[in-house]
Amino acid sequence: MDAAAAIKMLSPPSHQIHRTHSLISSPCSSCFSSEIRFHSSLLSFTNLDIRSISICRRTIDINSSGAISSVAMARMESSFKPEEARIPAAIPLSIPPITKFKIALCQLSVTADKELNIAHARQVIEEAAGKGAQLILLPEIWNSPYSNDSFPITIVGGSIPDRSGDRLYNACCVFGTDGKLKAKHRKIHLFDIDIPGQMTFKESKTLTAGETPTIVDTDVGRIGIGICYDIRFQELAAIYAARGAHLLCYPGAFNMTTGPLHWELLQRARAADCQLYVATCSPARDTGSTYVAWGHSTLVGPFGEVLATTEHDEAIVISEIDYSIIEQRRTYLPFQRQRRGDLYQLVDIQRLNSTRTT
Repeated sequence: MDAAAAIKMLSPPSHQIHRTHSLISSPCSSCFSSEIRFHSSLLSFTNLDIRSISICRRTIDINSSGAISSVAMARMESSFKPEEARIPAAIPLSIPPITKFKIALCQLSVTADKELNIAHARQVIEEAAGKGAQLILLPEIWNSPYSNDSFPITIVGGSIPDRSGDRLYNACCVFGTDGKLKAKHRKIHLFDIDIPGQMTFKESKTLTAGETPTIVDTDVGRIGIGICYDIRFQELAAIYAARGAHLLCYPGAFNMTTGPLHWELLQRARAADCQLYVATCSPARDTGSTYVAWGHSTLVGPFGEVLATTEHDEAIVISEIDYSIIEQRRTYLPFQRQRRGDLYQLVDIQRLNSTRTT
């Protein structure tokens, strides 16, 4: 075979990049497809002889259609040491107790009357449960306790001020279907911001930062918990994903400055980064308050697609979560197996220390 014949074999007739665009017809659609074919004819072989082409073929195992073979890809992935990109090693995604269920994001109006807030929250929880929700998420700082012993549901209870000794935390309590407290997350990253002429807020003046990530096994899967500003930190979400989370829940109250810019962006980024579901819940907007919340409670799917959302008024957002989509998306885009453990690592300090002591 001469060089011209070899180049012809390696090069499909078209010099264009063809894209079959993705289509998501519904949150549970299985028709998503994405293909990008980069033709080897985009490369210039003008100065290559047949020996160079042969070496290239042996090195990256290009087959007759111009694609890199699965064997070559596996060798590349192995040399990149993706399993070492997470320390300790990532926990495989477990089979959840339930695959499909409805989640309710309860975007509540909050008043200065604590007892009224309690009664209103209970009413909204009852309404959401009546609509078939099996997981209910409340907003950040709605400032009330609640009882859920009448409903077979899991509640991620937004957040409330939580005093411990002389310290005050911004805490999210998670209650199981038996009404018992399953976990408490104390906001890890405090919201200290100063945008001249727009927003100055120093949460650290009154609150103490939490010290541990919180992941909890529930009747609706393994859930990683963050509060508002925690969503900005990709490392926390990555730790939850490495611990086998199916869903990340962030009660939050972004303001009128950062909300329009970053609220949806960060939710979609965390979902796409980790290839899992992200649910957020904000208070409804009260323009008469000293702190005006953006609203827009949202559910995002594992490809970063917005599945359900609302505006700024009080609302209950009901949407379905289907965990089988997670594995499907990770199969379509397997970047978790393509990480470069030879170049970078994410260390889960809490898990690492616990393995050392056991």
